[in-house]
Amino acid sequence: MNGDNPHILLVDDDGRLRSLLNRYLTENGFRVTMVESAVEARDRLRFMDFDLMVLDVMMPGETGLELTGDLRSERAPSMPILLLTARGTPEDIVAGFEAGADDYLGKPFDPRVLVARIRAMLRGRSLRHPPPCRCN
Repeated sequence: MNGDNPHILLVDDDGRLRSLLNRYLTENGFRVTMVESAVEARDRLRFMDFDLMVLDVMMPGETGLELTGDLRSERAPSMPILLLTARGTPEDIVAGFEAGADDYLGKPFDPRVLVARIRAMLRGRSLRHPPPCRCN
């Protein structure tokens, strides 16, 4: 993770939801960068490092599923991705995981559940990627 507070890239085309999630995540100790499209997400990923991405599935243009699949294949194969979506059928959930998502949360959701899932994903990541040894 980067620094003391994990840095989250929040990608959602709904400005109201972005603002609410930004406030809630910030209040819970996360640094948040918000964007409204996959194009903007790609731009930020070129210049910034993130510990995790929270990504809406249904966006105009490139969908969250398409972006997830692309990131997994070449750009950010290990960054945890949590998909947010109003689509919650078993087929939708399976498609999200098959695209490469690490977790999937249906809308509407309780923000406390989102924070708990983010923390669990980051905890799991730190177990898989321990800090370098500072041995003497």
